[in-house]
Amino acid sequence: MTLYWCKLAFLAMMFTVVASQGPTVYEYFANTANLTGLVAENREFTLNGRQIRIISGAIHYFRIHPALWRDRLRKLRAIGANCVETYVPWNLHEPRRGEFDFGNGTNDFSEFLNVRRYIEMAKEEDLLVLFRPGPYICSEWDYGGLPSWLQTDPNMRVRENYEPYLDRVKIFLDALLPQVADLEFTRGGAIIGVQIENEYNSFNPKSKEYLEFIRQSFLENGLESLFFTSDNSFGGDGMGGTLDGILQTANFQSNPDSILSRLLEVQPDKPLMAMEFWSGWFNHWFDDSKAGSDPQQFQGVLETMFRTYNSSVNFYMFHGGTNFGFMAGANNIGEPPYILSDITSYDYDALISEAGDYTTKYEFAAVLINQYESPKLGRPQRPLESQKTAYPTLGLQRYLTYTDIIDRVPASHMVTMDKPVSMELLPINDGNGQSYGYIVYRKNSTINAGDRYKASWPRDFAILLTDGDLIDTGFTNDQPEYWLNSIKEFSLNVTNNGEHIVDLMVENIARTNFGGRGDFVQQKGIAEIHQSKIEINDQEIQGVEMIALEFKNDWVKGLQNWRNSSEGPGMRAPCLIQSTLTITGEPADTFLDMTNWHKGIVFVNGFNIGRYFKVGPQQTLYIPSPLLNTGDNAITIFEQLELASEIRFTNVPNLGRTGKVA
Repeated sequence: MTLYWCKLAFLAMMFTVVASQGPTVYEYFANTANLTGLVAENREFTLNGRQIRIISGAIHYFRIHPALWRDRLRKLRAIGANCVETYVPWNLHEPRRGEFDFGNGTNDFSEFLNVRRYIEMAKEEDLLVLFRPGPYICSEWDYGGLPSWLQTDPNMRVRENYEPYLDRVKIFLDALLPQVADLEFTRGGAIIGVQIENEYNSFNPKSKEYLEFIRQSFLENGLESLFFTSDNSFGGDGMGGTLDGILQTANFQSNPDSILSRLLEVQPDKPLMAMEFWSGWFNHWFDDSKAGSDPQQFQGVLETMFRTYNSSVNFYMFHGGTNFGFMAGANNIGEPPYILSDITSYDYDALISEAGDYTTKYEFAAVLINQYESPKLGRPQRPLESQKTAYPTLGLQRYLTYTDIIDRVPASHMVTMDKPVSMELLPINDGNGQSYGYIVYRKNSTINAGDRYKASWPRDFAILLTDGDLIDTGFTNDQPEYWLNSIKEFSLNVTNNGEHIVDLMVENIARTNFGGRGDFVQQKGIAEIHQSKIEINDQEIQGVEMIALEFKNDWVKGLQNWRNSSEGPGMRAPCLIQSTLTITGEPADTFLDMTNWHKGIVFVNGFNIGRYFKVGPQQTLYIPSPLLNTGDNAITIFEQLELASEIRFTNVPNLGRTGKVA
């Protein structure tokens, strides 16, 4: 780092390590007689009649353990920001049709879902709120936040003026918005603006009727804040992703002159705002290195926004957090493997790391915010970073075989049908199908040595087993080959001719979260809509049993009769491994080092902290301290391909070598 940048970093620390004096955000903007809320006119924002440059950061409540919300929010306020932005994931808040969870449910993410409390806490931390309820959010989140059960309708067209979709959108918004309507700034709360849909100008075919439907749903639920849209391009007349009378904002990482000057042409009388100033970038599995952006480029773009365009900004992301569970998203591509799924970490190379640590970008932004902030408001002292601990290495203590796992699946999640169907169309979960995890397609059949098994286009990651034994489909090669969204055929080299159980296990690695109409038609497993099928000796199988391996947290926590590692048939993948981590004193943040494991998922005290995969770039999994207990902690690993010999911890994340700059 040059001497110039070192000086900037030092100045930033001087600005933010100690608290600064001055009125709070709410003392300055709420204590006026002009209760107009946020207004965007005459090339400036005003809040209750007072000029404001919105300096916001994206912190998604559903990606951060709620015990850490306050820490992350305070770090945002300490940099000089006056606002926090969050999306709302429909698929978490309505996991099954008509069943809503706003923090009071018994679902895997229930503890994370009290969005009302999050907004209240933002105000307690002297932050305003930009609220982005979708219903589509993109966000590198599974299916862009849409619930998978929408696809039980064979004609479903999401994000369009399709009545069955609109009906479900209305039901969701009518459940969500009353939770937060009284938290608008004009009513003494924190919400100053609400977004309609998301990056709609990038979707085709477009429907103004659909956007208007959302606006009317907002109004019918009593929202009175400023409505806005956000897009990463403004081609044509610039109105493709918005409605008349709605403020447009821009999403970009570089070249601010191009997009902001274009936005000024589209709405010359409105203030400029980067609703998503991409502070870094995200990674897919198989990437060569950690994605991100150069801190000096970041600083230069931010200064141009402030100095040249007098723009407001929302750092996307300020703090990315983690794609816990099965919730990471994906992108479609036009060549094999056709889908690139996102890694578990959503570090994003943001201003605050996945584990809540300060970065060079934080320091650079602090300098510029202090320079361009007006009026000068008080801010809190910068919170300390958390302690990180490398806990002792654990041996592999207990296990369940693949057969043990299948035997513990409830009968309601084992279905026999004439032909295989996708996860989404399984007649389970009260007609909502299977959303996440793995699905096993089992055929009990007469098999002779050399019989050929062929599966076409399983969505997404497939493994093949005979009588519970894993067939090497190429994953042990020096250059591993994986069965990923492709057609493969294998010989069933059984040792004796006769009745055998042949299982195709298919993992849903993610649903894509961005694109046009065709990108949102996606079912997982063996899906007729994707020309998927299973054949033995060129004959399509009939009478197949389908077993839904959802790996829900409560099911994992309830598993019993584990085998001792020194007993039984022996540990071999796929299987569940469990070991006990005993902690003395207060738990600390830590990372699991999965370098020597191959592919699977990890649970900490029954909570799914996400996927690992040796292809990288990510090699460690973040365990926030609130997931750990003083005393005994269960570390449970489902390994799909090849076991390691131990469970290792580290106090340093490994998200891949730095080098890939978006």
